[in-house]
Amino acid sequence: MDKLLLIDDEADVQYSFRRIFDSPEIELSTANSGEEGLKLIPKVKPDLVLMDVRMGGITGLETLRRLRETDAKLPVIMMTAYGTTQTAIEAMKLGAYDYLLKPFDVPKLKQIVFAALKAARDMKQVVSYEPLLEMEDYDLGIIGRSEQMQQVFKLIGQLSTSNATALITGESGTGKELVARAIYHHSQRADKAFLAINCAAIPENLLESELFGHEKGAFTGAASQRVGKFEQCNNGTIFLDEIGDMTLATQTKILRVLQNGTFERVGGNSAIKVDVRVIAATNKPLEEAVAKKEFREDLFYRLNVVRVAIPPLRERPGDIRLLVNYFLKKIARSQNQQPKSISNDALAALEQHSWPGNVRELENIMQRALVVAKGEAILSSDLPREFFAHPQPSPAITLPQSIAAAEAPASVPTEQDLPALARALFQWARQEPKLKVIPAVERELIIHALIETKGNQVQAAKLLGITRATLRKRVEKFGIKQELAVK
Repeated sequence: MDKLLLIDDEADVQYSFRRIFDSPEIELSTANSGEEGLKLIPKVKPDLVLMDVRMGGITGLETLRRLRETDAKLPVIMMTAYGTTQTAIEAMKLGAYDYLLKPFDVPKLKQIVFAALKAARDMKQVVSYEPLLEMEDYDLGIIGRSEQMQQVFKLIGQLSTSNATALITGESGTGKELVARAIYHHSQRADKAFLAINCAAIPENLLESELFGHEKGAFTGAASQRVGKFEQCNNGTIFLDEIGDMTLATQTKILRVLQNGTFERVGGNSAIKVDVRVIAATNKPLEEAVAKKEFREDLFYRLNVVRVAIPPLRERPGDIRLLVNYFLKKIARSQNQQPKSISNDALAALEQHSWPGNVRELENIMQRALVVAKGEAILSSDLPREFFAHPQPSPAITLPQSIAAAEAPASVPTEQDLPALARALFQWARQEPKLKVIPAVERELIIHALIETKGNQVQAAKLLGITRATLRKRVEKFGIKQELAVK
């Protein structure tokens, strides 16, 4: 459960926040002043603080200044109805995660809050790289006893004792961010901020501003000055994921930061000095990008001081048994249940799979297996049919060949394909007189939506085009054992 602390002396704002964040996954506490908030923080131990700038007693900025003296990692979002550029800049320089103006745009407020909560988890959850799974003395770990993973563990340990720039390479789903966080958590900067930026997820025209900030009027929509992530993360660690997707122009500014620790905001001409450790990651072969002039050669060498190459899962099948055991226990803990066991046949099928999605794919498969498993053990029949040379029918339903063939279309299906799919479903219904087509299809859609979104019911409901309340009712109605929280 995520804990929010709202520090605001307006009763209407407190009431609005209780309505906006009325969720079993969120616990909201409130304080009427900065003094009261500072006293509450050690008791409540919030994951995120949202605080007004103007309050009775000490101001929000003074409260933030005092908080930063004791905790440099707790994310704080500042809010005010009397916003000025200088106030925003001062708040961000003091280490605020973000700055919002009242009245709130509720979707934007939620987006920023959830992003801040993720940043809080990244900074708080210590990542272990000790491969002693049986000790079970950590919640988040990099699992593996293979020789390839032992080399990864050694490099993490060596990087943890220095401030050297690191480049983490590996296919999607191998755990590059987990390795970056392990380096951070065991480093000399573990008590400072850690910010993760997915360079591929931010549009090109916004990434430079996100990283370095911008001056007022620098571009259309830049109504005020903004502090970027590098300035916000001063003395801390920044993780640049998928750096291979960064434009050459932004690469030039990253190179300058690595060379002399300075940069300029977009539209600015004053050099800003920072001390930030950079950890970068990519799933692309940067050497090839350099050869094609798509990535700066000098930046590549600056990033590639210490390289951590994470092997794909198919190259370390001996670790699959450990990972399966870890995920079964991890998911069981999140649901307050006893972990299920897994049959030898199912485990053998997992070990023989090629794992194009690597460890992330394995975790998703284990979540799916726990959803569909009927007993206390996961059987081979609970795994997707592509895990077998000869597809095995599900014990609950038997799909006709026409539908089974439609599960892997050669191209993305369109609305024109729906009539053919409907005819195939009715053919199925004629073969199975007791089958109720709509409930059967609805149940499968819900299961796959939950798997696709890693148990996030808000995203699953959006994917299905229904409300979250409707999704919960369907989960209960169909007996879907799926209440995974987004951790």
